[in-house]
Parts: sequence; structure tokens; C-alpha cells
Amino acid sequence: MDFFQAIILGIIQGLTEFLPISSSGHLVIMQHFMGIHESGLIFEVLVHFATLLAVISFYWHDIVELIKKPFQHYNYLLIAGTIPTAIIGFYFEEQFEKMFSSVKIVGFMLIITGILLFIAEYLSRKNQFRFGSENFNFLHAVIIGIGQGLAITPGISRSGMTIAIGLMLGLSRSSAAKFSFLLSIPAVLGATLLKCKDLIILGEVNFNLSAYLVGALFAGVSGYFAIKILLQILHGKKLNYFSIYCWAIGLLVLLFT
Repeated sequence: MDFFQAIILGIIQGLTEFLPISSSGHLVIMQHFMGIHESGLIFEVLVHFATLLAVISFYWHDIVELIKKPFQHYNYLLIAGTIPTAIIGFYFEEQFEKMFSSVKIVGFMLIITGILLFIAEYLSRKNQFRFGSENFNFLHAVIIGIGQGLAITPGISRSGMTIAIGLMLGLSRSSAAKFSFLLSIPAVLGATLLKCKDLIILGEVNFNLSAYLVGALFAGVSGYFAIKILLQILHGKKLNYFSIYCWAIGLLVLLFT
């Protein structure tokens, strides 16, 4: 992988990790058209770590407050949401990994992501009564966690799935977004550790570390700004923009691959 490819893939990873348009799906599509069969385990570890740092830095003050009060209700909600994600990821990782070889599946799943976002936006506008973190219960957290686990499927957006489910359950936009991003921290950390395990077992030779590091830098910076962009669009009640985008890309992939 050269510098140009690393930068492009890094930017795509950073933006699509947090925008509700599927990072895994876009990476599969871009690697297909760029002729990259595998991006490399070291690169995957670095860009995952970079996006992890992006969300931690963005929500730093919230995270500090959660650490200061470890037994508060919100921490238990995050644990409740993380458990089903971990179970799904652990037991079905191999089945999901097989889907990454099919660009057609990615196209179809992007259309599904667009439908979920459209329904969530519609229901959120129709039902003006929204509740915040104080009325957020364990069942909500578990359902959102299941959605995050299923979003391992390439083409299904993790942030899109979790925010959409949160809105469908009646969460306010700010509460749904905050829980989605904080819930992503253990998920991204877990994915990074799994990649590290694969790297230790399989190893990697003939890689361009400088290009990988530059790609990771771009992933982290673009990821930070992606969170800002999504929050602005979400509060502006314009999730349908992402629906249209997912439908368009999904259809193009189905038609031309």
C-alpha cells in the first residue's frame, strides 16, 4: 500500500466510522476499485486505534465524569449495551467475515442502512415526545447493543444502526448520539484487540509503516470532524441525507459490480 492509498483509506475509515454510512462497506468498495485485496492487519489496527482516539478526545469530559463516578446508572447502561455486542461479535465473527468478500452484499446492506435511517427520522419527527438519559433503561441499552453487534455486517452502519434504534425507541437525538458514540468505544477497542491477536498469530511482512501511520493520522482527524458533522446534521433533523446517499451508493454497487 502506498501513501496515496493509505491516506484515501484512512480518510474513508475516519469519516465512515462515525457517519451513518458504514465504514466496513465503504472500505470493501474502495479496496475493490483500488485493486487492494487486503489492507494489511497493521494498517487495520492503526486506523481502528486512531478512530478510537478520535471519539475519546471528542467525549473526553463525559468519559472523565463516568470514570469519576463508576457506579452511576449510565455506566451500567453502557455495560448492558456492550455485552450483546461482544457475544454477537465473538460467536459470529467468522460468518460476518465471509461477507466481506462480496461487494454485492455491501450494496444491498447499504440500502438497508438507508431504510433504517429513513424510518428513524420519520418516527422521530412524528413523535415529538423524546426522553433523555434519565429515562433510558436497560432494555433500551440491550436492544441498541444487539443492533451494534449486527452492524458487524459490511454495509450496515454501526452508528447508523445504534442511533436509528435509539430514535425508534424514543430517545432524544442528543441522547441517542451520545450513547451511540460512547458505546462505540468498547466495540472499537474490542475490534482493535482482535486484529492485534490476528497480527500476533499471522504476522505481516513487506508493509509500509510510514504510509500506514500517515493513513492512521488522517483517519483520526477525519473521524473527529465526522462526529461534529453528524451531530450537526442529526440536530438539524436531516438524517434523510444519509438515507439518500446510502441508497444511491448501494444501487450503484449493485448495478456496476
